[in-house]
Amino acid sequence: MSVKLPRPTDNAFLGTSVKGGSHEPTYGGALSFMRRRYSRDLTDVDLAVWGIPFDAAVSNRPGARFGPQGVRRASAIFDGDPQYPFEMDPFEVLSCVDYGDCVFDYGRNGDIPGHIEEQAAEILDSGTHLFSIGGDHFVTYPLLKAHAAKHGPMALIQFDAHQDTWPDQGDRIDHGTFTGRAAREGLIDPEKSIQIGIRTHAPETCGLDIVFGYQMDELGLNGVIERIIERVGDAPAYMTFDIDCLDPAFAPGTGTPVAGGLSSREALSVLRGLGALNFVGGDVVEVAPAYDHADITSIAGASVALTYIGLLAEKRAGKHSC
Repeated sequence: MSVKLPRPTDNAFLGTSVKGGSHEPTYGGALSFMRRRYSRDLTDVDLAVWGIPFDAAVSNRPGARFGPQGVRRASAIFDGDPQYPFEMDPFEVLSCVDYGDCVFDYGRNGDIPGHIEEQAAEILDSGTHLFSIGGDHFVTYPLLKAHAAKHGPMALIQFDAHQDTWPDQGDRIDHGTFTGRAAREGLIDPEKSIQIGIRTHAPETCGLDIVFGYQMDELGLNGVIERIIERVGDAPAYMTFDIDCLDPAFAPGTGTPVAGGLSSREALSVLRGLGALNFVGGDVVEVAPAYDHADITSIAGASVALTYIGLLAEKRAGKHSC
């Protein structure tokens, strides 16, 4: 006697709802982020997860163009369960689709920032919250432009090993300059912005507060959370998470690894404590699966995305006291 399954496999294409888990094997089926249905229809959609497979702006090892694939693949192991540490399935609360990847001509790098900004703006104009998967960290610059056009200057919460504030005359496609450009162009409010886990030095801070890697132990996780919340306040906030914020032991699959970073537990615990903030967008970047081992880095990237999404779902469900 056959048993009827609650849903078909390949929920990424055959799912009938943009809510709920898919309940299919983690090791099979068509891969999307968390088995979300692939769709460009944003009608009644709360959240779009979008890939940006671009890494022509790297200064060291390339490979983050495969980041969206890696994070999608790793996310499959989490599907169908209440998500830790929220004790809920965020997709029962948030309607969510995998919007696929950004469209651009890889042979025309100068045009790519405009394509990212325009396509991100189309998503945001629909009223849908956008979480992006890079790609190298340059992609955050056009994403900030699209979000700032909608929300005005934002607080930037940047988890990173690097400040990314190197001098730029506005004509470079470089993953080490996006924060400085965003500050100079008024896309972010430096006085509301903060960087966490920094383990390198750039010539200028552009006015952002910095929690260096060595300060994590001095401040403690609760101290870091309090410092972020105090800095950001009630400003519209954009969270960008460069996976090299993590120590190479926890994220070997990245382009510019730096020793002395956060553990996965530390980073996720800090992010978990930021539910009171007014997040208007976010991304995880610099996952380069070719340098990974056993999908460690891709799993970390997927976990960052899921924790961010869990915060959105918790707020939607009214379970977080702001």
